[in-house]
Amino acid sequence: MPEYAHPGDAGADLRAAEALVIPAGERRTVATGIAIALPDGYVGLVHPRSGLSAKFGITVLNAPGTVDAAYRGEIKVTLLNTDKHNDFEIKIGDRIAQLVIQQVEAAKWIRVEKLPDSHRGEGGFGSTGVN
Repeated sequence: MPEYAHPGDAGADLRAAEALVIPAGERRTVATGIAIALPDGYVGLVHPRSGLSAKFGITVLNAPGTVDAAYRGEIKVTLLNTDKHNDFEIKIGDRIAQLVIQQVEAAKWIRVEKLPDSHRGEGGFGSTGVN
């Protein structure tokens, strides 16, 4: 079962239900052995664990992964080993990711000819500078 490591944590730890090795620079999809039923209006977001990322270069490839409310299958996590030299071993029960449950709103899409102005405008990546 997912569990929160500390009171107040946003993410519940997901654990590996299988043992495997992620070779250096490669990815593997890891079973967790759990499935959930979220109510409509909620989403599960699968985030990397900061310790695995900082210490070993292990991250969730499509972070955050999305678990939609209608999905009923097993939650699996695609992990990427960003280390160029060292393989990473996963044992059954290892904490591999975090699951954050959030309420979401469904957007109502409206086609328009022109968007309203804003202080940022069309500025994209890097448009606000580095300072």
